[in-house]
Amino acid sequence: MSEFNFYNSENDGYRGGFGGYVDPEPVMPGTPLSTGGMKPPKRKKNGAAKVVALVLACTLAGGSAGVGGAYLYQRFSPQPAPPVPDHSTTLYEGDRPQVETVLNSNSGQPMSPEQLYAANLASCVGITVNTTQNIWGQTTTSAASGSGFVLSQDGYIATNYHVIEEAAEDDTGAVTIEVSFANGDKYDARLIGGEKDNDVAVIKIDADDLTPVTLGDSSKLVVGEKVYAIGNPLGELTYSLTDGLISALDRLITTTSTDKNGRQVSTTLNVFQTNCAINPGNSGGPLFDSYGNVIGITTAKYTQSSSGVTAEGLGFVLPINDVKAILSDLIAHGYVTGKPYLGIQVSDVPSAAQQYGVTAGASVSYVAEGSCAQKAGLQVNDIIIAIDNTAIDSSSALTAALSTGYKAGDTATLTVIRNQQERKLTITFDEKNAQTEANNPLQQNGQPQQPSQGGQDNGYYYQWPFNVFPW
Repeated sequence: MSEFNFYNSENDGYRGGFGGYVDPEPVMPGTPLSTGGMKPPKRKKNGAAKVVALVLACTLAGGSAGVGGAYLYQRFSPQPAPPVPDHSTTLYEGDRPQVETVLNSNSGQPMSPEQLYAANLASCVGITVNTTQNIWGQTTTSAASGSGFVLSQDGYIATNYHVIEEAAEDDTGAVTIEVSFANGDKYDARLIGGEKDNDVAVIKIDADDLTPVTLGDSSKLVVGEKVYAIGNPLGELTYSLTDGLISALDRLITTTSTDKNGRQVSTTLNVFQTNCAINPGNSGGPLFDSYGNVIGITTAKYTQSSSGVTAEGLGFVLPINDVKAILSDLIAHGYVTGKPYLGIQVSDVPSAAQQYGVTAGASVSYVAEGSCAQKAGLQVNDIIIAIDNTAIDSSSALTAALSTGYKAGDTATLTVIRNQQERKLTITFDEKNAQTEANNPLQQNGQPQQPSQGGQDNGYYYQWPFNVFPW
């Protein structure tokens, strides 16, 4: 696996102005084609805001299966519908002709770039996350920028989780989210829910006359197909249109970031690759097919390998089919339902320990009170080496197995090493939600919980400085 740097709007270190460039007063173009059948919104205007962007260190690996834990168990409305009554939300999904190949043909006509931009500009937004801090008695405000797109006429907006991550982790009210439209209108937004494992979030503004996008079908994508992105590169070149091709399907990238506790957190995502220009500030924005349907969320850009090799034209996009059900869950519940949760914290067994005969796996450092893991008999310092027939040799392997193969309520057999002996435990998974996560607080300094049964150490009590992952 090679190390790469990706630019994402949340972590690119870009601060300040862009060479004196000032955006002109935006003008809404005429709209020969409409999306979702709604008219552009009418809102009050506010002044422009200073935006900046932040670099995310990531790794990339080829593959053909997603690990982000997307749950594809429901679909949205197949066709645009007329305005709905108050207190309901409609997401629009459109069908498109199959891209013409040797095996098929279609009678549908794609949009020109001009038509696509005019049809979807009112549905694309800029997102600014403002953080206010008090440093030595002085109040300072910093900002990070990203992009997003309107999901429903009543104000739900999709973006990347990393764009609004500071707001998601803030419990002081010091972080605010602002949404801006191409006609100059601005709104304060609130976070509805975020799914860090899949880098997806939903925010909402108070509006009822927005123009939603139409969600496409990313399973119909083919390599070489034309695609378009609308976003806010550098946070200042707002509502820019770029075009490119689908370069490859089914890539796996692993992004690595630092959370508020200073821990390195890795997230593996299933993406497709494009040479469409993606830059800091584009994160969270829509990628369109030539029929005007959103077929993905722009997420990352490859910039440089660990050996210093640079490259251009390597952007990565979350397939819309992988996140449709996630978006629906976030809107309805504020979190993704049905995700399995063990109620433990685990770490990798260090290579140094493995040299002395300790089995590779996910070493348990904490078991939450009342969790399904505790009920199944899992103990601190157990080493999980398999779930059913899936071998586990690391904490990330445990994450991948849970994300792709199970849901809350499923029953599985854990194979663990305890006192140098193999044991089988039957476990029924809890659901990952606010309550189960609250019962599994991160342990200070990542140190294992002390053995609770008469000081017994199970033969594997090591004080190594490992990273701890809650599951």
